[in-house]
Amino acid sequence: MTTGPSVEYVGASSARGPLLVLEQVEGVGWDEVGEVRLDSGEIRHGIVLDVHRDWAVVEVFEGTDGLRLDEVRVSFSGSPLRVPVGEGWLGRVCNGRGEPLDGGPPVVGGERRGVSGRPINPARRETPREAILTGVSAIDGLATLVRGQKLPIFSVGGLPHLELAAQVAAHAHVPEDASFAVVFAAVGITHADAAGVRDILESRAALGDLALFVNTVDDPLVERIVTPRIALTVAEHLAFELGRHVLVVIADVTSYCEAVREVAAARGEVPSRRGYPGYLYSDLASLYERAGRVQGRPGSLTQLPVVTMPAGDITHPVPDLTGYITEGQIVLDADLHVRGVYPPFDPLGSLSRLMRLGAGPARTRDDHLEIAAQLYALVARARQVADLADVVGADALAPGERRYLDFAEAFRRDFVSQGRAEERSLDETLDRAWQVASLLPRRELTMVSEAALAAHYRGGGENDAPPHAAG
Repeated sequence: MTTGPSVEYVGASSARGPLLVLEQVEGVGWDEVGEVRLDSGEIRHGIVLDVHRDWAVVEVFEGTDGLRLDEVRVSFSGSPLRVPVGEGWLGRVCNGRGEPLDGGPPVVGGERRGVSGRPINPARRETPREAILTGVSAIDGLATLVRGQKLPIFSVGGLPHLELAAQVAAHAHVPEDASFAVVFAAVGITHADAAGVRDILESRAALGDLALFVNTVDDPLVERIVTPRIALTVAEHLAFELGRHVLVVIADVTSYCEAVREVAAARGEVPSRRGYPGYLYSDLASLYERAGRVQGRPGSLTQLPVVTMPAGDITHPVPDLTGYITEGQIVLDADLHVRGVYPPFDPLGSLSRLMRLGAGPARTRDDHLEIAAQLYALVARARQVADLADVVGADALAPGERRYLDFAEAFRRDFVSQGRAEERSLDETLDRAWQVASLLPRRELTMVSEAALAAHYRGGGENDAPPHAAG
Protein backbone atom coordinates (compact mmCIF):
# COMPACT_ATOMS: atom_id res chain seq x y z
CA MET A 1 0.00 0.00 0.00
CA THR A 2 1.04 3.63 -0.43
CA THR A 3 2.38 5.63 2.49
CA GLY A 4 3.10 9.16 1.35
CA PRO A 5 5.42 9.22 -1.69
CA SER A 6 6.75 5.68 -1.15
CA VAL A 7 5.34 2.19 -1.68
CA GLU A 8 5.18 -0.23 1.23
CA TYR A 9 5.68 -3.92 0.52
CA VAL A 10 4.24 -6.49 2.89
CA GLY A 11 6.05 -9.77 3.42
CA ALA A 12 9.50 -11.04 2.51
CA SER A 13 10.64 -14.25 0.87
CA SER A 14 13.68 -14.96 3.06
CA ALA A 15 16.07 -13.54 5.66
CA ARG A 16 19.67 -14.49 6.37
CA GLY A 17 21.93 -12.59 8.72
CA PRO A 18 21.44 -8.89 7.99
CA LEU A 19 19.93 -9.58 4.55
CA LEU A 20 16.24 -9.47 3.76
CA VAL A 21 15.04 -10.63 0.33
CA LEU A 22 11.89 -9.17 -1.20
CA GLU A 23 10.16 -10.17 -4.40
CA GLN A 24 7.67 -8.50 -6.74
CA VAL A 25 9.13 -5.04 -6.13
CA GLU A 26 9.17 -2.25 -8.70
CA GLY A 27 11.19 0.94 -9.12
CA VAL A 28 13.74 0.13 -6.42
CA GLY A 29 17.41 0.96 -7.05
CA TRP A 30 20.85 0.23 -5.64
CA ASP A 31 21.82 2.01 -2.39
CA GLU A 32 18.24 3.12 -1.82
CA VAL A 33 17.29 3.58 1.83
CA GLY A 34 14.36 1.72 3.30
CA GLU A 35 12.43 1.35 6.54
CA VAL A 36 11.57 -2.09 7.90
CA ARG A 37 8.53 -2.17 10.18
CA LEU A 38 7.90 -5.14 12.43
CA ASP A 39 4.46 -6.21 13.60
CA SER A 40 5.42 -4.97 17.08
CA GLY A 41 5.80 -1.43 15.73
CA GLU A 42 9.61 -1.43 15.86
CA ILE A 43 11.28 0.38 12.96
CA ARG A 44 14.60 -0.78 11.51
CA HIS A 45 16.64 0.74 8.73
CA GLY A 46 18.19 -0.79 5.65
CA ILE A 47 19.93 -0.19 2.34
CA VAL A 48 19.27 -1.95 -0.96
CA LEU A 49 22.35 -4.00 -1.85
CA ASP A 50 21.19 -5.74 -4.99
CA VAL A 51 18.31 -5.65 -7.47
CA HIS A 52 17.50 -8.27 -10.09
CA ARG A 53 14.28 -8.06 -12.07
CA ASP A 54 11.56 -7.94 -9.40
CA TRP A 55 13.84 -9.09 -6.56
CA ALA A 56 15.56 -6.77 -4.07
CA VAL A 57 18.09 -7.60 -1.35
CA VAL A 58 17.91 -5.22 1.62
CA GLU A 59 20.71 -5.02 4.17
CA VAL A 60 19.11 -4.31 7.55
CA PHE A 61 21.29 -2.27 9.92
CA GLU A 62 19.84 -3.83 13.05
CA GLY A 63 19.75 -7.35 11.63
CA THR A 64 16.78 -9.57 10.86
CA ASP A 65 16.42 -11.33 14.22
CA GLY A 66 12.80 -11.44 15.37
CA LEU A 67 11.33 -10.67 11.94
CA ARG A 68 8.24 -12.53 10.83
CA LEU A 69 8.56 -12.82 7.08
CA ASP A 70 4.82 -12.80 6.40
CA GLU A 71 4.11 -9.64 8.42
CA VAL A 72 7.20 -7.45 7.89
CA ARG A 73 6.56 -4.19 6.02
CA VAL A 74 9.25 -2.50 3.97
CA SER A 75 9.04 0.96 2.42
CA PHE A 76 11.70 2.68 0.28
CA SER A 77 12.67 6.34 0.22
CA GLY A 78 13.50 6.57 -3.48
CA SER A 79 17.05 7.89 -2.83
CA PRO A 80 20.39 6.69 -1.42
CA LEU A 81 21.38 7.32 2.21
CA ARG A 82 21.65 11.05 2.85
CA VAL A 83 22.72 13.03 5.90
CA PRO A 84 22.41 16.72 6.74
CA VAL A 85 25.62 18.71 6.43
CA GLY A 86 26.86 21.82 8.16
CA GLU A 87 28.59 23.03 11.29
CA GLY A 88 25.84 21.55 13.47
CA TRP A 89 27.90 18.34 13.70
CA LEU A 90 30.76 20.08 15.48
CA GLY A 91 30.77 19.54 19.22
CA ARG A 92 28.50 16.50 18.89
CA VAL A 93 28.93 12.79 19.68
CA CYS A 94 26.84 10.45 17.53
CA ASN A 95 26.59 6.79 16.70
CA GLY A 96 27.68 5.35 13.38
CA ARG A 97 24.42 6.40 11.71
CA GLY A 98 24.62 9.98 12.94
CA GLU A 99 22.11 9.61 15.77
CA PRO A 100 23.04 11.59 18.93
CA LEU A 101 24.75 9.83 21.84
CA ASP A 102 25.34 13.00 23.86
CA GLY A 103 21.75 13.64 24.89
CA GLY A 104 21.34 16.51 22.43
CA PRO A 105 18.77 16.89 19.67
CA PRO A 106 19.23 15.26 16.27
CA VAL A 107 21.55 17.10 13.92
CA VAL A 108 19.58 18.88 11.20
CA GLY A 109 20.69 21.02 8.30
CA GLY A 110 19.32 22.83 5.33
CA GLU A 111 20.99 20.47 2.87
CA ARG A 112 21.22 16.69 2.81
CA ARG A 113 23.90 14.88 0.84
CA GLY A 114 24.46 11.30 -0.22
CA VAL A 115 27.13 9.55 1.80
CA SER A 116 28.83 7.99 -1.23
CA GLY A 117 30.50 11.33 -1.93
CA ARG A 118 31.51 13.00 -5.15
CA PRO A 119 34.88 12.16 -6.69
CA ILE A 120 37.23 15.13 -6.96
CA ASN A 121 37.98 16.00 -10.57
CA PRO A 122 41.70 15.14 -10.99
CA ALA A 123 42.18 18.26 -13.11
CA ARG A 124 40.97 20.39 -10.19
CA ARG A 125 43.05 18.73 -7.50
CA GLU A 126 45.68 20.89 -5.88
CA THR A 127 48.94 19.47 -4.59
CA PRO A 128 48.82 19.03 -0.80
CA ARG A 129 50.94 21.59 1.00
CA GLU A 130 51.52 23.11 4.43
CA ALA A 131 51.65 21.13 7.63
CA ILE A 132 49.18 20.00 10.24
CA LEU A 133 51.00 19.86 13.55
CA THR A 134 49.97 17.06 15.89
CA GLY A 135 52.01 17.77 19.03
CA VAL A 136 53.66 14.33 18.65
CA SER A 137 57.41 14.69 18.05
CA ALA A 138 57.84 11.51 16.03
CA ILE A 139 55.15 12.57 13.55
CA ASP A 140 55.85 16.30 13.37
CA GLY A 141 59.61 15.85 13.19
CA LEU A 142 60.04 12.80 10.95
CA ALA A 143 56.73 12.06 9.16
CA THR A 144 55.05 15.43 8.91
CA LEU A 145 51.34 15.36 8.11
CA VAL A 146 50.48 17.65 5.18
CA ARG A 147 47.10 19.27 4.53
CA GLY A 148 45.28 17.23 1.89
CA GLN A 149 47.35 14.08 2.53
CA LYS A 150 46.23 10.59 3.52
CA LEU A 151 48.74 9.12 5.98
CA PRO A 152 47.78 5.80 7.62
CA ILE A 153 48.95 4.40 10.95
CA PHE A 154 49.96 0.73 10.56
CA SER A 155 49.73 -1.22 13.80
CA VAL A 156 48.96 -4.62 15.32
CA GLY A 157 46.55 -5.72 17.99
CA GLY A 158 47.59 -4.74 21.50
CA LEU A 159 49.47 -1.59 20.51
CA PRO A 160 48.17 1.87 21.49
CA HIS A 161 47.16 2.91 17.96
CA LEU A 162 43.70 4.06 19.01
CA GLU A 163 45.18 6.07 21.86
CA LEU A 164 47.71 7.67 19.52
CA ALA A 165 45.02 8.49 16.94
CA ALA A 166 42.89 10.12 19.64
CA GLN A 167 45.91 12.05 20.94
CA VAL A 168 46.61 13.37 17.45
CA ALA A 169 42.95 14.32 17.04
CA ALA A 170 42.99 16.10 20.40
CA HIS A 171 46.07 18.25 19.70
CA ALA A 172 46.23 18.62 15.92
CA HIS A 173 46.14 22.19 14.66
CA VAL A 174 47.07 24.41 11.75
CA PRO A 175 49.56 27.13 12.69
CA GLU A 176 48.04 30.61 12.74
CA ASP A 177 44.72 29.43 11.34
CA ALA A 178 41.57 29.05 13.42
CA SER A 179 39.51 27.39 10.67
CA PHE A 180 40.42 23.86 11.73
CA ALA A 181 38.16 20.95 12.59
CA VAL A 182 38.47 17.25 13.40
CA VAL A 183 36.06 14.47 12.40
CA PHE A 184 36.75 11.22 14.25
CA ALA A 185 35.11 7.99 13.06
CA ALA A 186 35.55 5.10 15.51
CA VAL A 187 34.67 1.90 13.67
CA GLY A 188 34.06 -1.42 15.43
CA ILE A 189 35.72 -0.54 18.76
CA THR A 190 34.90 -1.83 22.24
CA HIS A 191 32.86 0.19 24.73
CA ALA A 192 35.97 0.62 26.90
CA ASP A 193 37.91 2.02 23.94
CA ALA A 194 34.98 4.25 23.03
CA ALA A 195 34.95 5.68 26.57
CA GLY A 196 38.73 6.21 26.40
CA VAL A 197 38.47 8.05 23.09
CA ARG A 198 35.72 10.30 24.44
CA ASP A 199 37.83 11.12 27.50
CA ILE A 200 40.88 12.03 25.39
CA LEU A 201 38.79 14.16 23.04
CA GLU A 202 36.69 15.81 25.73
CA SER A 203 38.61 19.10 25.69
CA ARG A 204 38.54 19.28 21.89
CA ALA A 205 34.80 18.61 21.85
CA ALA A 206 34.31 21.45 24.33
CA LEU A 207 35.95 23.83 21.84
CA GLY A 208 33.26 23.04 19.30
CA ASP A 209 35.55 21.92 16.48
CA LEU A 210 35.15 18.12 16.77
CA ALA A 211 32.55 15.73 15.38
CA LEU A 212 32.75 12.22 16.86
CA PHE A 213 31.05 9.18 15.32
CA VAL A 214 31.19 5.99 17.42
CA ASN A 215 30.39 2.52 16.10
CA THR A 216 31.02 -0.20 18.68
CA VAL A 217 31.48 -3.94 18.22
CA ASP A 218 27.91 -4.75 19.22
CA ASP A 219 26.36 -2.17 16.90
CA PRO A 220 24.87 -3.39 13.62
CA LEU A 221 27.46 -4.78 11.24
CA VAL A 222 26.20 -2.73 8.32
CA GLU A 223 26.63 0.43 10.36
CA ARG A 224 30.41 -0.07 10.19
CA ILE A 225 30.23 0.34 6.43
CA VAL A 226 28.33 3.62 6.51
CA THR A 227 30.13 5.21 9.52
CA PRO A 228 33.27 6.38 7.68
CA ARG A 229 31.19 7.49 4.72
CA ILE A 230 28.95 9.66 6.90
CA ALA A 231 32.02 11.12 8.60
CA LEU A 232 33.66 11.92 5.26
CA THR A 233 30.47 13.49 3.90
CA VAL A 234 30.32 15.81 6.90
CA ALA A 235 34.04 16.59 6.53
CA GLU A 236 33.79 17.29 2.80
CA HIS A 237 31.18 19.98 3.35
CA LEU A 238 33.22 21.57 6.14
CA ALA A 239 36.35 21.56 3.97
CA PHE A 240 35.21 22.32 0.45
CA GLU A 241 32.11 24.42 1.13
CA LEU A 242 32.91 26.16 4.41
CA GLY A 243 36.67 26.55 3.88
CA ARG A 244 37.91 24.67 6.96
CA HIS A 245 41.03 22.54 7.20
CA VAL A 246 39.59 19.20 8.34
CA LEU A 247 41.43 16.20 9.74
CA VAL A 248 39.49 12.93 9.46
CA VAL A 249 40.61 10.04 11.68
CA ILE A 250 39.18 6.58 10.90
CA ALA A 251 39.98 3.91 13.49
CA ASP A 252 40.12 1.41 12.29
CA VAL A 253 39.88 0.58 8.61
CA THR A 254 40.46 -3.14 9.20
CA SER A 255 37.15 -3.37 11.11
CA TYR A 256 35.48 -1.66 8.16
CA CYS A 257 37.00 -4.17 5.73
CA GLU A 258 35.94 -7.09 7.90
CA ALA A 259 32.35 -5.80 7.67
CA VAL A 260 32.67 -5.51 3.90
CA ARG A 261 33.92 -9.11 3.75
CA GLU A 262 31.07 -10.44 5.91
CA VAL A 263 28.44 -8.65 3.87
CA ALA A 264 29.99 -9.90 0.63
CA ALA A 265 29.91 -13.45 1.99
CA ALA A 266 26.27 -13.07 3.00
CA ARG A 267 25.47 -11.94 -0.54
CA GLY A 268 27.15 -15.06 -1.92
CA GLU A 269 29.87 -13.18 -3.80
CA VAL A 270 32.93 -15.05 -5.02
CA PRO A 271 35.76 -14.31 -2.57
CA SER A 272 39.21 -13.12 -3.57
CA ARG A 273 42.39 -12.82 -1.43
CA ARG A 274 41.78 -14.17 2.08
CA GLY A 275 38.03 -14.08 1.61
CA TYR A 276 37.79 -10.37 0.81
CA PRO A 277 35.77 -9.35 -2.25
CA GLY A 278 37.65 -8.56 -5.42
CA TYR A 279 36.52 -4.95 -5.33
CA LEU A 280 38.18 -4.20 -1.97
CA TYR A 281 40.80 -1.97 -3.65
CA SER A 282 38.22 0.26 -5.32
CA ASP A 283 36.13 0.25 -2.15
CA LEU A 284 39.06 1.53 -0.09
CA ALA A 285 39.93 4.04 -2.80
CA SER A 286 36.38 5.40 -2.58
CA LEU A 287 37.20 6.33 1.03
CA TYR A 288 40.82 7.44 0.80
CA GLU A 289 40.51 9.47 -2.39
CA ARG A 290 38.00 11.79 -0.76
CA ALA A 291 41.01 13.50 0.86
CA GLY A 292 42.70 16.39 -0.87
CA ARG A 293 42.51 20.03 -1.86
CA VAL A 294 40.44 21.61 -4.62
CA GLN A 295 41.50 24.52 -6.80
CA GLY A 296 39.81 27.78 -5.91
CA ARG A 297 38.67 26.56 -2.49
CA PRO A 298 40.54 27.44 0.69
CA GLY A 299 39.87 24.33 2.74
CA SER A 300 41.47 20.89 2.79
CA LEU A 301 40.55 17.35 3.86
CA THR A 302 43.32 15.27 5.41
CA GLN A 303 42.98 11.64 6.45
CA LEU A 304 44.73 9.70 9.22
CA PRO A 305 43.30 6.17 8.98
CA VAL A 306 44.35 3.45 11.42
CA VAL A 307 45.03 0.01 9.92
CA THR A 308 45.63 -2.95 12.22
CA MET A 309 47.63 -5.69 10.51
CA PRO A 310 46.50 -9.21 11.48
CA ALA A 311 49.50 -11.03 13.00
CA GLY A 312 51.64 -8.04 12.01
CA ASP A 313 51.47 -9.06 8.35
CA ILE A 314 52.03 -5.96 6.22
CA THR A 315 51.22 -8.04 3.10
CA HIS A 316 47.70 -8.63 4.39
CA PRO A 317 45.18 -7.27 1.84
CA VAL A 318 44.03 -4.30 3.96
CA PRO A 319 47.46 -2.72 4.69
CA ASP A 320 48.76 -3.85 1.30
CA LEU A 321 46.00 -2.11 -0.65
CA THR A 322 46.09 0.87 1.70
CA GLY A 323 49.77 1.33 0.93
CA TYR A 324 49.05 1.54 -2.80
CA ILE A 325 46.52 4.34 -2.35
CA THR A 326 47.99 6.47 0.44
CA GLU A 327 51.09 8.67 0.65
CA GLY A 328 53.29 7.03 3.25
CA GLN A 329 52.68 5.33 6.58
CA ILE A 330 53.35 5.61 10.29
CA VAL A 331 54.39 2.18 11.58
CA LEU A 332 54.09 1.20 15.25
CA ASP A 333 56.55 -1.37 16.58
CA ALA A 334 55.66 -4.08 19.11
CA ASP A 335 59.24 -4.33 20.48
CA LEU A 336 59.28 -0.62 21.33
CA HIS A 337 55.92 -1.00 23.04
CA VAL A 338 57.29 -3.84 25.19
CA ARG A 339 60.20 -1.56 26.16
CA GLY A 340 57.76 1.08 27.37
CA VAL A 341 58.22 3.58 24.53
CA TYR A 342 55.13 5.62 23.70
CA PRO A 343 54.34 6.15 20.94
CA PRO A 344 56.15 3.01 19.69
CA PHE A 345 57.09 4.77 16.45
CA ASP A 346 59.33 2.80 14.08
CA PRO A 347 61.36 5.47 12.24
CA LEU A 348 62.82 3.19 9.56
CA GLY A 349 59.42 1.79 8.67
CA SER A 350 57.67 5.16 8.62
CA LEU A 351 57.67 7.98 6.14
CA SER A 352 55.54 10.79 4.80
CA ARG A 353 55.99 10.99 1.04
CA LEU A 354 54.59 14.53 0.96
CA MET A 355 56.65 15.85 3.86
CA ARG A 356 58.76 18.07 1.60
CA LEU A 357 55.59 19.87 0.48
CA GLY A 358 54.62 20.80 4.02
CA ALA A 359 57.90 21.22 5.90
CA GLY A 360 61.05 23.27 5.54
CA PRO A 361 61.81 26.94 4.86
CA ALA A 362 58.78 29.26 4.87
CA ARG A 363 56.59 26.38 6.04
CA THR A 364 57.80 25.03 9.38
CA ARG A 365 61.45 25.81 10.19
CA ASP A 366 64.48 26.23 7.94
CA ASP A 367 66.34 23.28 9.45
CA HIS A 368 63.38 20.88 9.62
CA LEU A 369 64.03 18.79 6.52
CA GLU A 370 67.78 18.71 7.12
CA ILE A 371 67.65 17.43 10.69
CA ALA A 372 64.87 14.95 9.79
CA ALA A 373 67.00 13.44 7.01
CA GLN A 374 70.01 13.37 9.34
CA LEU A 375 68.08 11.56 12.08
CA TYR A 376 66.91 8.92 9.62
CA ALA A 377 70.52 8.32 8.55
CA LEU A 378 71.78 8.15 12.12
CA VAL A 379 69.02 5.77 13.21
CA ALA A 380 69.81 3.49 10.27
CA ARG A 381 73.50 3.43 11.26
CA ALA A 382 72.57 2.85 14.90
CA ARG A 383 70.43 -0.11 13.83
CA GLN A 384 73.43 -1.64 12.04
CA VAL A 385 75.62 -1.16 15.11
CA ALA A 386 72.96 -2.72 17.34
CA ASP A 387 72.79 -5.76 15.04
CA LEU A 388 76.58 -6.06 15.23
CA ALA A 389 76.45 -5.78 19.04
CA ASP A 390 73.99 -8.67 19.13
CA VAL A 391 76.61 -10.83 17.39
CA VAL A 392 79.90 -9.79 19.00
CA GLY A 393 78.70 -8.10 22.18
CA ALA A 394 78.71 -4.41 23.07
CA ASP A 395 82.11 -4.68 24.78
CA ALA A 396 83.72 -5.65 21.48
CA LEU A 397 82.56 -2.49 19.72
CA ALA A 398 84.84 0.45 19.04
CA PRO A 399 84.28 3.55 21.21
CA GLY A 400 82.76 5.43 18.29
CA GLU A 401 80.34 2.60 17.59
CA ARG A 402 79.22 2.57 21.21
CA ARG A 403 78.32 6.23 20.78
CA TYR A 404 75.70 5.11 18.29
CA LEU A 405 74.16 2.83 20.90
CA ASP A 406 74.01 5.81 23.26
CA PHE A 407 72.46 7.88 20.48
CA ALA A 408 69.80 5.22 19.81
CA GLU A 409 68.82 5.12 23.47
CA ALA A 410 68.63 8.93 23.68
CA PHE A 411 66.63 9.02 20.45
CA ARG A 412 64.00 6.70 21.92
CA ARG A 413 64.01 8.29 25.37
CA ASP A 414 64.29 11.99 24.61
CA PHE A 415 62.79 12.35 21.14
CA VAL A 416 60.27 9.60 20.33
CA SER A 417 58.93 8.88 23.81
CA GLN A 418 56.53 11.42 25.31
CA GLY A 419 53.59 11.49 27.68
CA ARG A 420 50.21 10.42 26.43
CA ALA A 421 48.74 13.83 27.25
CA GLU A 422 51.89 15.76 26.37
CA GLU A 423 51.77 18.20 23.48
CA ARG A 424 55.08 19.42 22.09
CA SER A 425 55.56 22.48 19.93
CA LEU A 426 57.45 22.11 16.67
CA ASP A 427 60.35 24.17 18.03
CA GLU A 428 60.65 21.83 21.02
CA THR A 429 60.51 18.81 18.72
CA LEU A 430 63.30 20.07 16.45
CA ASP A 431 65.40 21.23 19.41
CA ARG A 432 65.14 17.72 20.86
CA ALA A 433 66.19 16.32 17.49
CA TRP A 434 69.34 18.43 17.54
CA GLN A 435 69.98 17.49 21.17
CA VAL A 436 70.12 13.76 20.42
CA ALA A 437 72.03 14.25 17.15
CA SER A 438 74.63 16.29 19.03
CA LEU A 439 75.66 13.18 20.99
CA LEU A 440 77.67 12.22 17.91
CA PRO A 441 80.75 14.02 16.52
CA ARG A 442 80.00 16.99 14.36
CA ARG A 443 81.67 15.47 11.32
CA GLU A 444 79.20 12.57 11.43
CA LEU A 445 76.33 14.96 10.64
CA THR A 446 76.82 14.97 6.89
CA MET A 447 73.24 15.77 5.82
CA VAL A 448 72.88 19.19 7.40
CA SER A 449 74.31 22.49 6.23
CA GLU A 450 77.12 24.36 7.94
CA ALA A 451 74.68 27.14 8.75
CA ALA A 452 72.36 24.70 10.51
CA LEU A 453 75.27 23.13 12.38
CA ALA A 454 76.50 26.53 13.52
CA ALA A 455 73.05 27.46 14.78
CA HIS A 456 71.93 24.23 16.43
CA TYR A 457 74.75 21.72 17.02
CA ARG A 458 75.47 21.24 20.75
CA GLY A 459 78.19 18.61 20.75
CA GLY A 460 81.90 18.70 21.42
CA GLY A 461 83.06 19.29 17.84
CA GLU A 462 85.23 17.64 15.17
CA ASN A 463 87.81 16.09 17.50
CA ASP A 464 85.48 13.54 19.10
CA ALA A 465 86.46 9.92 18.57
CA PRO A 466 85.35 8.83 15.09
CA PRO A 467 82.53 6.26 15.33
CA HIS A 468 83.91 4.09 12.53
CA ALA A 469 87.42 3.61 13.98
CA ALA A 470 88.70 0.08 14.19
CA GLY A 471 88.58 -1.57 17.59
